[in-house]
Amino acid sequence: MLNIALCCSAAMSTSLLVNKMIDEANKQGIQIHIWAKGVNEIEAETKDVDVILIAPQVKYAKKQIEKRVSPIPVIEISMKDYGLMNGKNIFNNIINIMQKS
Repeated sequence: MLNIALCCSAAMSTSLLVNKMIDEANKQGIQIHIWAKGVNEIEAETKDVDVILIAPQVKYAKKQIEKRVSPIPVIEISMKDYGLMNGKNIFNNIINIMQKS
């Protein structure tokens, strides 16, 4: 099971992206648990987290989050993939990064 926390500004606009990422994981036969939290809530959500995704609107907080959640990988979602809600690209990027580490 891959546990993913998605950090965005208020955790309201990401439900479609979460669903698309779950669909892609299911297609690949990978079990995931993914949830969205606001940038001010993400630290409390790090128990059992394998990776934290950062939405483009909160990338300003990446370094600060990395310091607080180390050694959990913190990955930025590209503006293009986020805007297009491209769950497939985002999920595949996570898998590639996790396999390298």
